[in-house]
Amino acid sequence: MEKELKINTAAIKADVTIKERLWVLVPAVLLIGLLATLIYNHHAEFSWNAFVDGFNQEFLVFFAIGVFAQLVDGTLGMGYGATSTSFLLAYGVPPVISSTAVHVSEMFTTGASALSHHRFGNINKKLVKHLLIPGVLGSIMGAYLLSDVINGDIIKPFIAVYMIVLAIIIIRKALVKKIIKKKTKKLGFLAIFGGFMDSVGGGGWGPIVTSTLLGRGRNPRYTIGSVNAAEFAISFASGITFMLFGGIHGWQVIIGLILGGVIAAPLGAYLLNKIRRKPMMIAVGILIILLSFKTLSKLL
Repeated sequence: MEKELKINTAAIKADVTIKERLWVLVPAVLLIGLLATLIYNHHAEFSWNAFVDGFNQEFLVFFAIGVFAQLVDGTLGMGYGATSTSFLLAYGVPPVISSTAVHVSEMFTTGASALSHHRFGNINKKLVKHLLIPGVLGSIMGAYLLSDVINGDIIKPFIAVYMIVLAIIIIRKALVKKIIKKKTKKLGFLAIFGGFMDSVGGGGWGPIVTSTLLGRGRNPRYTIGSVNAAEFAISFASGITFMLFGGIHGWQVIIGLILGGVIAAPLGAYLLNKIRRKPMMIAVGILIILLSFKTLSKLL
């Protein structure tokens, strides 16, 4: 009896170990495969001369943007797309190139972020599973429609207003002494909506999904870590869809954002464990309001 118990315990531990490794291996394999495919299909643009010519002051600017945007996203669970796009447009990068660069770079930065959050124990795997498939479906639908059917600028004001309302709720909850946790219903619909808006509006997965979950009283650490982990799959699905329909442009911008984001991802995940709950929620709320008003100001 005791021997059978030891065998069963060992089998359970082995199963847990395999599942833990899959959380690391799957993103790593997908990223390596994607990188190899991109280099194979665009090897002429990755030559040594092209690399040397591209490593200039502009590259350092794109690198710095990638670092800052990833630190914002890693510690607050949102803002990579909005932050990086805003900086790129302000720097003079054309909208088409900035949009492509952000979506392609997010495929790598969110993968690095997911691995980092897993390393620091910031992930609620049950929550990730609830968000994963619906979020991917929503992102694919949004990327396809944006490529062929609708204009993403039309829907941005509605996203901005929605995020301002959520930000006010989050700040209010951060200021009260006791936050009552409420069960979040229809996570699948939330994930579909977040993934769809992220593809259509050029960002929104974090602000929509993270804001809603934090507004329901969920723990910021596990909410941000889990939403970031799920965002890898959402970004990967939308990025592939955009690549299939629109191609890839602006390699200097893409590489700068990727390297900056990948390097900053572990630091962002580490800082998440060091930030207190209430200041974090207030920072999230203020960030959403500022980004939303910035979006609205461009459209008025």
